[in-house]
Amino acid sequence: MKSGKEARFLSKSISEFISVYAPAHLTDSENTLKSYQATLSKYLGFLEDDKGFNTQTISAECFERPIIEEWMRHMRNTEHLSPDTCNIRLGGLRTYLKYLGTREVKYKYLYSEAVDIPLMKIEKKKVSGLSKKAVKALMATPNQSTSTGRRDLVFMIIAYGTAARMSEILSIKVGHLFLEGSKPHVTVIGKGNKVRTLYLLPKAVAHIRKYLKTAHGDNPDPERFLFYSRNGSKEERISSKAIEKRLRMYAEKAHEKCNDVPLDLHAHQFRHARASHWLEEGMNIVEISVLLGHEQLATTMRYLDISTDDQIKAMATLEDENDSRVSAKWKNNNNGSLKSLVARQ
Repeated sequence: MKSGKEARFLSKSISEFISVYAPAHLTDSENTLKSYQATLSKYLGFLEDDKGFNTQTISAECFERPIIEEWMRHMRNTEHLSPDTCNIRLGGLRTYLKYLGTREVKYKYLYSEAVDIPLMKIEKKKVSGLSKKAVKALMATPNQSTSTGRRDLVFMIIAYGTAARMSEILSIKVGHLFLEGSKPHVTVIGKGNKVRTLYLLPKAVAHIRKYLKTAHGDNPDPERFLFYSRNGSKEERISSKAIEKRLRMYAEKAHEKCNDVPLDLHAHQFRHARASHWLEEGMNIVEISVLLGHEQLATTMRYLDISTDDQIKAMATLEDENDSRVSAKWKNNNNGSLKSLVARQ
């Protein structure tokens, strides 16, 4: 393939990966799509600004291991990005190169080279645990005579009771709650727009009902966010920043009565605490993994810092349980800039 023809092919493949292939075949999550777009934008910017390539000169060489490794060093040493961020961007670039190899077999080696590039070492960060005493102390702190206090308590109850992610909880709309019947539950939309059903205990239902009546009235709009911004309208959900600020305030008060409560409390600790307490109470790790919305059991193992022996036991349990259940149009770039190739159509 001549250099000019190769440059046009590669430029077109980048544009089509972002605009057509990724949204149609990889994910429907807007955040994930933006991540792919940002990764390729950063890489193409590096090729253009640091290596001198453009849409007329881009070639397979640009995606070979030496240049990718140089980019990784640039991100870490020049941009001072964290190892985790560098690894995420490498993963996004690998995904594109895998796609490129399906378009033209001669480029398959690029993906193989990229996969062989070792990830940067990441120092494991453990989530600070919340004891059951700490959870109880925190939930006793909000002033239930105020609407804000009732809201904050309901947030804590849902966060701890369901182990849902902060983003999932703040995305709950009134219509996602099903409080009638023998199995009251809430529907949450997780990563990749995957829907999960999380069941609610009777005490949680009682608190939610009370909050709904005072915050949303007798005939709540099913399309309104359960936790809305008091500074804006009920159509606007409360921000995670506002919730975190409230939680830190409650942590300071609760810490005075219970030293188990961390002063740097953040919402994710409720999720981690609930998962840890489920494990302590004897729930199977496989069930916990499903409730957390993890796609891989190994993710839950790492999340809860489970020992190798316990991992083996959990996998054996899983096996026992299993045994018992017998294109958008591409427009050629005329200004020669690589950065414009990642604009989604």
